[in-house]
Amino acid sequence: MIVCEADERMNFDGPDSALRTAAFSWLSRVTDGGELSISWRALQTGFVYDGKPVTLIGQKGIWKPKQARLPISIVTAPPRAGGGPAPYDDEVTDDGLLRYRYEGTDPDLYTNRWLRECYRLQVPLIYLHGVSKGEYIASWPVVIAHDNPSLLAVDVAMLDPARIRPDLSPATADEAEQRFYTRLTRQRLQQATFRAAVMRAYRQSCSVCQLKHVELLDAAHIVSFAENGPSTVNNGLSLCKIHHAAYDHNILGVRPDGVLQLRHDLLEEIDGPMLRHGLQEAHGQQLILPTRPVDHPSHDLLERRYDQFLIAG
Repeated sequence: MIVCEADERMNFDGPDSALRTAAFSWLSRVTDGGELSISWRALQTGFVYDGKPVTLIGQKGIWKPKQARLPISIVTAPPRAGGGPAPYDDEVTDDGLLRYRYEGTDPDLYTNRWLRECYRLQVPLIYLHGVSKGEYIASWPVVIAHDNPSLLAVDVAMLDPARIRPDLSPATADEAEQRFYTRLTRQRLQQATFRAAVMRAYRQSCSVCQLKHVELLDAAHIVSFAENGPSTVNNGLSLCKIHHAAYDHNILGVRPDGVLQLRHDLLEEIDGPMLRHGLQEAHGQQLILPTRPVDHPSHDLLERRYDQFLIAG
């Protein structure tokens, strides 16, 4: 278990301030600044602060560890097995805020009162977005921008995870800033969920070279997001950073049958061992596929992307 103390660069005034700062600092380290998913087990184990373990998740979606006066995290449960919706259907509003549902239907339930106190004091929280059973994407700090008892929900502003800015609220932004915030919030959740799903399908391994260091792996779109490629596993490949760059720049291609192709001029080039072993030896090999056929890359999407590779070459 990691022992964590507060990072003075992130300090703020408010309830449990040092504890929250320590939690944010710990999350930043174990998730590479929010880029990597984190397991229920790791969140439940938590970290040691002031000689005692601090858990960041529990049985309730609004979670307050025993050391804290107010909640430290709010959770959106992962989708149910078989593709069903999560128990609480949280959504992103048109102004770029996360609409987070109260627990139950009683606005005066103690956990819902905790949320209102977090809103009143603008206490920063951790938002845990479930991407699969036992796996979450963490966003922090988040603050409650609006309380909507009639809707049994609060609106949550997702802020810059690099630093605490509790005075920033998209509710006060102009229309252009609100549109930007909507895109930013949706894209971040989509990208994080896409990455977690692709890493899980490919067993945290590069589909070209089998490198297994997750910090050196990317979830690459076959057809890019900019070209309306879906953020689904069958439009994704797990690639190490060098093979991702080669794929994006049409140095490396993948045929619709999954056979890897290197650009012809690179096959004839003489350079060091990275070119020879990292790229040239991949030519003609078969893409390493996920175990489950449902996670295999789409033939149609591979074909569409391979046509671009042929044109560029």
